[in-house]
Amino acid sequence: MDARYSRQVALPGFGTAAQGRLSAARVLVIGAGGLGSAVLPTLAGAGVGTIGIVDDDTVDATNLHRQHIHGTDDIGRSKTESAAESIAALNPGTLVITRTDRLTSANALPILSEYDLVIDGSDNFATRYLAADAASLTGIPLVWGSVSQFGGQASVSWPDGPGYRDLFPSPPPPGSVLSCEAGGVFPTAVTVIGGLMATEALKILSGVGSPLRGRVTLFDALTGEFSSLDYLPDPSATPVTRLIDYEAFCGIDTVTADEVSALADDSVLLDVREPWEAEIASIRGSVLIPLGELSTRFEELDRSRPVVVYCHHGVRSASARQFLVEQGYRATHLAGGIDLWARRIDPEMERY
Repeated sequence: MDARYSRQVALPGFGTAAQGRLSAARVLVIGAGGLGSAVLPTLAGAGVGTIGIVDDDTVDATNLHRQHIHGTDDIGRSKTESAAESIAALNPGTLVITRTDRLTSANALPILSEYDLVIDGSDNFATRYLAADAASLTGIPLVWGSVSQFGGQASVSWPDGPGYRDLFPSPPPPGSVLSCEAGGVFPTAVTVIGGLMATEALKILSGVGSPLRGRVTLFDALTGEFSSLDYLPDPSATPVTRLIDYEAFCGIDTVTADEVSALADDSVLLDVREPWEAEIASIRGSVLIPLGELSTRFEELDRSRPVVVYCHHGVRSASARQFLVEQGYRATHLAGGIDLWARRIDPEMERY
């Protein structure tokens, strides 16, 4: 047995058998961002044999205060590649399988079927529901967590229940939950919730302890307090029998960077970022109305033309799109925001 694991093998009830189960385990981690940055090195350090990482994002400077698996030199790199390099340095005995594409309804089932457990550290509701449904259909446990500003929550979904949809039958309205980009995030909230997620994964894989079955643990960094919520399977819930269009399910009406490029001349491009962000980079011909001013300035927009809204990563724009639709506009928003636009359409554009 590798000496690096001696301190956990010595734990009461753990031993070499539990360590052997970790070594044989295959875990898929969705997201190499804030939560993934806490989960991934913990799993590798504990000796999980195979770790898959799915993330289509790249590292930028705004990530580094909380995504500690990445460094300054990784800015602009694929997060999966950066995370894989960090894991290799920590534990070369862990096999890392990387995917730099996004988890979708088309690829989720074949991807998840190769693993024993999936950990969802994504930052959007469409992926969370996709991960929950795909885990249910493939019959593997799902460890999930989420963070907002100064707090967060974590739990486990089981194929035979209770699961994520028992707790959250339907997603919140688009834009109603602040993103890290719009609302900020306390770095240790990510660390704590990611640590709880890794703890649940290690308990399930090793067979040690009692996982969070039918319970959610909540953490408030401002008070330093933990609390828990019990929940049961919803007897009236519609069984999950297939994967669906999760962006449509979550009320997200998006267009791709390529589609916006083709539609730019016929649409109003609305930038809902802050002025300082627009000074760094903007899409040519766009109108700037910060999200906080949109409710009083929306009538400045031409109602006769469709509106394509964009922001940095596509979160604020989802909220703006919903508001404009309610005002009678034909509105969509740019998936991935100007960050993806810069990567796909205008590589010379300055990124932040």
